[in-house]
Amino acid sequence: MLFCLFLDFEIQAQTTRVDSILIDFHDNKNVLVASHRAAHQEYPENSIKAIEECIRLGVDIVELDIRQTKDGEIIIMHDSTVDRTTNGKGKVDELNWNYLQNLNLLFKEKETSEKIPSFEDVLKVTKGKILIDVDFKASSVDAISKTYALIKEYGMEDQILFYLYDYEKIPLLRNINSKVKIMPRAYSKRDVKRIFKYDSIYITHIDAGFYKATLMEKMIQQGSRVWINSLGKYDDMEKNKKNSGFDRLLEKRYVNVIQTDLPEELLSYLKQKNLHR
Repeated sequence: MLFCLFLDFEIQAQTTRVDSILIDFHDNKNVLVASHRAAHQEYPENSIKAIEECIRLGVDIVELDIRQTKDGEIIIMHDSTVDRTTNGKGKVDELNWNYLQNLNLLFKEKETSEKIPSFEDVLKVTKGKILIDVDFKASSVDAISKTYALIKEYGMEDQILFYLYDYEKIPLLRNINSKVKIMPRAYSKRDVKRIFKYDSIYITHIDAGFYKATLMEKMIQQGSRVWINSLGKYDDMEKNKKNSGFDRLLEKRYVNVIQTDLPEELLSYLKQKNLHR
């Protein structure tokens, strides 16, 4: 009996937070929360601190924008330039990593001590803790290969959702590493139907404008999560009146991943509705 209790404790101790998220993810349990550009309302956009805040809050997925520097480093940066978010100037793909490492991130237009993280920096702090939505903004095949190589090196294929603007490139990415989950972007009901000609689509990004319950139900039956944005319209409603935006969004009852700029508020709302673990 004592041995069994010890073994059970040991198994539980080996279970990471990501394991719990992935169980929900694949069983289509609960509504998952994706934080847009990490917790950038509280910390500098896409900084390590903003990512760590997502983990602390219990966010399921952190959305990050990936770019490549002139000398080939894979980094986190939403804009094509560093002008808005740092104390530096210039286009990311025209600047070397050495220069970028010496810049400070801004928060509410004020300089902080936070630095631009490399993608490898992010993998180190997120391993076993949170899923990552990789919004890939680099253009070269070399950048994709380097990104995938880092994911494989850290053994984090199961933690990555690779956001794909063009679903026709699914075979290309699967040839690089079939273990990484691809999240194709659908721009219409026709796109959804075409996407599901591919096998193993576990999550699909849709728009509220072409949401149709019967189609979304079919997606879930085929094993895909339905991702939708609360950004803009629904987040703005929520800011003006508590629960109004989230209530309206969840009238679309088959939506089960929501990307928001208000991760703490959305988590609280979902837990009150028993829609989050």
